[in-house]
Amino acid sequence: MGGSWAIVPIKDFASAKSRLAGILTGECRAAVARMMARDVLRALVRAPSIDRVIVMGQGVEQEQLAQEFGCDFAIDEHGAGLNGNLQRIATRLAARGVESLLMVPGDLPAIQAEDIERVLIDRAKDVTICRARRDGGTNALLVSPPDCVEFQFGVDSASRHEEAASATGLAVRIVDDDAFSRDIDTPDDVQALLAQSPACETVDYLRRVGVGLTADDGLQRQSPGKDELTELGERSDLPDLMQSAAAIRDEGFDDVVTYSPKVFIPLTELCRDVCHYCTYAKTPRRVEQAYMTPAQVLDVARAGRDAGCREALFTLGDKPELRYRAAREALERLGYSSTLDYVAAMAELVRRETGLLPHINMGVLSPDDYDRLRPLAPSMGLMLESSSQRLCERGGAHYGSPDKDPDVRLQSICAAGEARVPLTSGILIGIGESREERVESLLQLRSLHERYGHIQEIIIQNFVAKPGTKMADAPAVTREELLWTIAIARHAFGARMSLQAPPNLNADDTHELIAAGINDWGGVSPVTPDYVNPESPWPHLRTLRAATARAGKFLAPRLTVYPRYVRARDRWIAPELHRDVLAHADAEGLARDDRADNATAGEWAVGAGIKPPWRLSTGTKGTLLPALAAIVARARSGATLEVDEIRRLFASRGDDFDAVCRAADELRREVAGDDVTYVVNRNINYTNVCIYKCKFCAFSKGKTSDHLRGKPYVVDLDEVARRTEEAWRRGATEVCLQGGIHPAYTGKTYLEICRAAQGAAPDIHIHAFSPLEVAHGARTLGVTVEGFLRRLKSAGLGTLPGTAAEILDDDIRRIICADKLDTREWLDVLAAAHGVGLRTTSTIMFGHLETTVHWARHLLRLRALQRATGGITEFVPLPYVHMEAPMHLRGMSRPGPTYREAILMHAVARLALHPLIPNIQVSWVKMGPDGVADCLRAGANDLGGTLMNESISRAAGADFGQELSPHAMNELITSLHRNPRQRTTLYGEPPIGQIIASGEAAELEPVFNRDAREFGASLTTRATNASADPRVALSPW
Repeated sequence: MGGSWAIVPIKDFASAKSRLAGILTGECRAAVARMMARDVLRALVRAPSIDRVIVMGQGVEQEQLAQEFGCDFAIDEHGAGLNGNLQRIATRLAARGVESLLMVPGDLPAIQAEDIERVLIDRAKDVTICRARRDGGTNALLVSPPDCVEFQFGVDSASRHEEAASATGLAVRIVDDDAFSRDIDTPDDVQALLAQSPACETVDYLRRVGVGLTADDGLQRQSPGKDELTELGERSDLPDLMQSAAAIRDEGFDDVVTYSPKVFIPLTELCRDVCHYCTYAKTPRRVEQAYMTPAQVLDVARAGRDAGCREALFTLGDKPELRYRAAREALERLGYSSTLDYVAAMAELVRRETGLLPHINMGVLSPDDYDRLRPLAPSMGLMLESSSQRLCERGGAHYGSPDKDPDVRLQSICAAGEARVPLTSGILIGIGESREERVESLLQLRSLHERYGHIQEIIIQNFVAKPGTKMADAPAVTREELLWTIAIARHAFGARMSLQAPPNLNADDTHELIAAGINDWGGVSPVTPDYVNPESPWPHLRTLRAATARAGKFLAPRLTVYPRYVRARDRWIAPELHRDVLAHADAEGLARDDRADNATAGEWAVGAGIKPPWRLSTGTKGTLLPALAAIVARARSGATLEVDEIRRLFASRGDDFDAVCRAADELRREVAGDDVTYVVNRNINYTNVCIYKCKFCAFSKGKTSDHLRGKPYVVDLDEVARRTEEAWRRGATEVCLQGGIHPAYTGKTYLEICRAAQGAAPDIHIHAFSPLEVAHGARTLGVTVEGFLRRLKSAGLGTLPGTAAEILDDDIRRIICADKLDTREWLDVLAAAHGVGLRTTSTIMFGHLETTVHWARHLLRLRALQRATGGITEFVPLPYVHMEAPMHLRGMSRPGPTYREAILMHAVARLALHPLIPNIQVSWVKMGPDGVADCLRAGANDLGGTLMNESISRAAGADFGQELSPHAMNELITSLHRNPRQRTTLYGEPPIGQIIASGEAAELEPVFNRDAREFGASLTTRATNASADPRVALSPW
């Protein structure tokens, strides 16, 4: 029979793709599964090299699909499982003489016939594996002959298929093909598919049913229309409506409820409108001054900053100068021609002097107004209130208020979208509108958001009658109406829109507001009252936190601009504001939570010498939510987690955070016991001159710069030898050699460094050269990386530090280190090292531009490498030290990870890398003694090296980093009731003589670094000699 066959296992459509429930109904999920199967079959039957296609399934629908595409159909035998059924069919095909079999899942809608041909191009290999982009899965498997390998589909199947094939001597080809990597399981997968926009039935169907991309490339779910929302509101009783709304909310926001710590700046209480319910707006006779002065504005802003606020909320009436001469005269005295000009000046003043992020609520604005204010405030606000024209008629709440005309307000909201301004909007309920009008108002806002993607939150604000207004006797909104409206709004806007209700207007019902579907409390000020609702004071944060906790949620601070806009800041936030926004943001885009108890001490930062804002709980506090508990259980079982599961662990806060850290520590105890290990070593950074332009690096020096530490230098070979010998005398078992990539360095340089170190101390372990240095050395000698590694090993190299990893994701590497190795090249160098018998460490440098998704991808890439090679000894989180880092000085990065993030990196790594990487190291240089203690309680088991002469972290501004003696190491470890133990680089026992010597070490002798300019001059002279005699090798020394 011969030829190449393909087989497509297709599950029952009705139960398929349950993880898409947040964006698709059950009927639509079944239809999407059907469309994806059709797309896969169409590609296969069009591929010239595929002779026959088999559909494997149990149902009538699958059989009909096979008939439609002219495919064979094979019954999926109940109880045999996927692998068993595939093995049965493969065995039969092999017996019939089929040469090769391609297994393709039915959820790869983006593949085309040419993609299939690429996989089939090298059928000489016995096994070809197309890896999934996450979770280590297999998204296509080509086997020749069909029964040559036992099928291993399931968790980590790519690695298991590779192991099974290699174990039987089969030739294996690994393919990372973009088309085959994109299986569809989660909303993020759908989003990526829509962004890719291949020509396929699946994409066409998704768009037909209302699933698409918003203007900011976010995912737009199926949106219920007016009739559906009306029917939902009428047929559902309130508890059921709230329960379904809360479930939608939890898909997008998990167990976190946010608030913005703000200071309220009522720049003017004058307004040209006369809303019948408002006490904020006043006439000139009822105010002491028309506008706050700059000094008053700064006083309030500074008080807010000192109290931990992040937002400066500017609230004022609409265009008072158009109505009141007093306003015009006051502006003239202040030196401004309009309220807009004055707001712009005060927003800039507050941001410049206090660092607070302005949020501007100044009513209806034109496109030009938004353009004017956009570089001054990362977000703005304009409530729609109501789209009902009826309320603007005589007797209505908005009669006589030109700026409350719904058309005018909707035009302004539209203009904000055109200007790419993240906007807060919402509705005011209980002012005479009907339920139907509320739904219409919400849908008007949703329509504008679907067009522009700019509405960051929807406020559902309930009317509260105020004495002295025309609506003083109007009835208040009932609790049931408020909850109904919140729940309907959640159904209307879906899982990813932030939904807010003011806690001060509903102090007794906060738990019910959460139950109805909100995820945010809005701005809460510890300093200023709510000037719009002065009769309703803000709840104390402790009270709000407790109320939120009683509802099963954790209260977290956010910025005035929401996380998705922080992450997409190049589109949504003016470049002038990036520095200030990043200064306040954590990796998720929420507000940093590292304010120390002592306000004068500032915020904790890696290496800053400030005490942590809190310490990790050592008790049993904290019980994981079921979803988190399931993730932790999978990790502890040794399963490979998915990106979203790891991201969810990194998002842990409050009790969840405590519980995740405790789970990691329990796993550490099972894997590594209570020993805390460290190695006595010396760092020799042999040059800080580097041809690469990493934007985070304060260590490498090109031209001398006053704001970067130190002068450019090189270390001569004699000095390398002297420091190595001195390290051995002081009890070291390891010398760690790294440096910049000097333009004169070649592979010969690195070989000479190794020989110098080994010659000075033959028994010392040489731990040297990052993957970048290895790749550079190989390239300059014109040899393969593997060949160069073998030369280094012969010259004395013992292991490699897995540094220069930074973030193993090219989206980030292109920004922070564009000219260095890309992700695949870095991984390939480590794999080559493992292949020649050189083990390595592994690292991550985190806390700058990346997000938790990038952290998750990084960990999974290391895990996949370790599964393939087994050559990684430990994982070392390296928190970004920002103080002197160039990209921070230029306003391009966050100020390092938060304390919570730094602890979690160790805890999540322990879980996500289990059981493949058994050692998690904490950098005492970066974290300091208190941070070390908490990391050792959160999964870490190793303290790295004593580090004579560490200089990279100190170059970036860290307070720690010279040397931590074995005595100090032992004291720190025993203070935590753990057992200190010296180790070798490879976690063996050091010679007893070295342990004794390390406890009796003399002071270090002064080091000698040669001025790089002197070194350069000597090179020039020698280059001249070399040109005269081509036999003279040009070595850096």
